[in-house]
Amino acid sequence: MPLRLLPLLERFQNTPITLVGDVMLDRYLYGNAERLSPEAPVPVLHYQHEQSRLGGAGGVAANLAALGAQVRLLGCVGQDPAAAELRRLLAERQIDDGYLRCVADRPTTCKTRLVGLAQHRHPQQMLRIDYECPTAIGQEDQAALLRSAAQAMEGSAALCIEDYNKGTLSDEMCQALISLARRRDIPVLIDPAAITDYRRYRGASALKLNRLEAAKATGLPMETEAQWFAAAERLLDTLDLQAVIISLDKRGAVLATRDQRPEHLPTRPRQVYDVTGAGDMVLAAVTLCRAAGGSWRDAVLLGNLAGGLEVERFGSVPITRQELAADILTASAGEGGKIRTSEQLLAQLAAHRAAGKKIVFTNGCFDLIHLGHVEYFRFAKRQGDVLVVGVNTDAGIRRLKGDKRPIVSQADRLSVLEELCSIDYLVLFDDDTPLALIDALSPDVLVKGADYRRDQVVGADLVESRGGRVALAPLIDGRSTSGVIRRILDAYGDGDRR
Repeated sequence: MPLRLLPLLERFQNTPITLVGDVMLDRYLYGNAERLSPEAPVPVLHYQHEQSRLGGAGGVAANLAALGAQVRLLGCVGQDPAAAELRRLLAERQIDDGYLRCVADRPTTCKTRLVGLAQHRHPQQMLRIDYECPTAIGQEDQAALLRSAAQAMEGSAALCIEDYNKGTLSDEMCQALISLARRRDIPVLIDPAAITDYRRYRGASALKLNRLEAAKATGLPMETEAQWFAAAERLLDTLDLQAVIISLDKRGAVLATRDQRPEHLPTRPRQVYDVTGAGDMVLAAVTLCRAAGGSWRDAVLLGNLAGGLEVERFGSVPITRQELAADILTASAGEGGKIRTSEQLLAQLAAHRAAGKKIVFTNGCFDLIHLGHVEYFRFAKRQGDVLVVGVNTDAGIRRLKGDKRPIVSQADRLSVLEELCSIDYLVLFDDDTPLALIDALSPDVLVKGADYRRDQVVGADLVESRGGRVALAPLIDGRSTSGVIRRILDAYGDGDRR
């Protein structure tokens, strides 16, 4: 998994996104379902508790907010308890509900799911009840939403449209929104409805749809890679789009763009628990990645990750930027080894910190690796979660210890250190001290050997001034590089080569 995605995640924070679509409330009624009714062969649900979540465009808004965006949400709600609950949930996630349009003669779209639990196993959805009015909203409400959209788009980095064909987005409404965005040079990313005529989306930047929707919209089969590519290219050409993204569930996604041949981007295998909300999560990740300056390919890679994490949850549960970063780091473990530049480390350590990890730093020449070093690294790793080891360059060692050192070159030293499981990252430094590196990486814990006093540890004051601490590792008697060299000289110094 490309580590270049990590800096993109950092740019998600506070990105303004305008989102228009069918806003819904998802309700879950949980209960035990361990017997059949004596009245009919149906399960009896013994009610335990219930939960409400944002759904539809509201779910996309929650996903965008979890990834760090500032969301301006537009849609229609009724004048009913479901609307009040929906607004409460938006407020919890600090999503502005001021652009929502109240339409008194329509119910707030609400999906109520009955979820049963039997024999202490995972909850399973038994039945869904939908409250909705799928007919188009009136002309006055459409005009009011368009005025609000024009206002919301000022300063936005992208327009996101979530269409469930529940009445908010008519053909005329979609075209008007796309025109507003294009006049402002704002990218438009759309999750289309499951309809056959996609002309309402003409001129958008991109469509993000699933395989079944692509088959319905194009009339083409969607069984092979060649067929996926053909469907994507047809949508690209007939709708004047910049990109088409077709989600393929466990097979990843297809990306087709104006300037490149279609590409199949696989995803990692996941333990699929519930696919609810996966498409909304993908749309949020793709939208923010493009708004942050990422390529279409990077956007699809992030979308695959976000959707994969979503299907491991029950119901629509937003994935945070920190969880995405942690997943990228997990997927990238071992790719390219442990050696990093300081610039690469900054982005990766930021992701570890965002996931709540404590960073430990130590440094040294590590010329001839021996048991004392191994125990030293074990001690250092126990002080936190992620151990970064700064290693002196060959030139730096010669300045410090003379021309006879190092015994082992920096390339060989790094290769040996990579095999120690206690170490997570290695970084070379050429300065006489690691102070500049410590300043840049800002570790939570700074480790040195107990042969140093605390006031002799380079960077101690800096780390402690930022709330960190210094830890002195105990020494193992008789284990040192100098001691190893002396024993070698004692054994072979007289030229004996037996």
